[in-house]
Amino acid sequence: MLNLTIGIIGMILILTAFILDEFVKTFNQNTVKYNLLNLFGAGLLAYYAYSLVAWPFLALNLIWLAVAGYKLVKILNKN
Repeated sequence: MLNLTIGIIGMILILTAFILDEFVKTFNQNTVKYNLLNLFGAGLLAYYAYSLVAWPFLALNLIWLAVAGYKLVKILNKN
């Protein structure tokens, strides 16, 4: 049950980032908040995928996590 809850929270974080990016002009892919939501969401979903032994889903989320982390570092170094 805990693993499912972790997966749901991860999904909500990523979907929240996506929806806000679509409808809120000040919230986009170049903001810290957007990338933090993706970073934590992908991390939680990667854990969930690992617990299910769902290798394709794990690979997807590890790449998502890496890209969000890279973008976040890039944004933070720009300031």
